[in-house]
Amino acid sequence: MDTVDLLLHPLRMRIVNVMYDGRTRTTSELCALLPDISKATLYRHIGILADGGLLVVAQEERVRGSVQRHYRLHRARAVIDPDIVAAMPLDDYRRAFAVAMAALLAEFDTYLDRDGADPITDLVGFRQYTLSLTRDELTEMVTELRDVILARTHHEPAPGRTRYLLSPVLFPVSEPGPEPPA
Repeated sequence: MDTVDLLLHPLRMRIVNVMYDGRTRTTSELCALLPDISKATLYRHIGILADGGLLVVAQEERVRGSVQRHYRLHRARAVIDPDIVAAMPLDDYRRAFAVAMAALLAEFDTYLDRDGADPITDLVGFRQYTLSLTRDELTEMVTELRDVILARTHHEPAPGRTRYLLSPVLFPVSEPGPEPPA
C-alpha cells in the first residue's frame, strides 16, 4: 500500500497524529489515547501502518508470555511526496479533505467526551476568516504560518505541556473578481 492510501484513512491519520511527537507507544497506550476505537480495529490499523513502513518497532519485550511492541512513527515516511500531491486528481483532494475532517471530528468528539473537558480553559478555537490576497500575499502568509508552526513541532512532551491538534485549512471560496478601478 502506498503512502497516500496509508494516510488517507481517518483512523490511520489519527494514529499518525498521536505518534507524531516522536515518542514510542505500545498498542495498549494507543488504545488509551484513542478510546473510541475498538482494540481489534486499532491493532489492525497499527499492523497496516507497520507493514507500510510508517510505524517501526522500536523495542520488543515479553509481558506475561506475550511480546509487547513499542512503536515509533517513521516521520519521513508519514509525508506524501510533493510530486505525488501535484499529480493528484481532484477526487483524491476531495477524499483527502474528507478524511482529514473525519479525523478532526473524531478527535474533537474524543476531547469533549473526556472528564474535565473545558473548551474555555483549554483555549479551544475554531474560526473562519475570509481574506482577499494577491498570490504573493498568500504565499507570504502561508510561509509565515508554516514557519511559526514548524518552530513548535519539535517541542518534546514535558510536564506543563499539553498536546494540541492544529489543522489549518485554506482554499479559495470564489473565483477571482475583476481588478478594482485605480
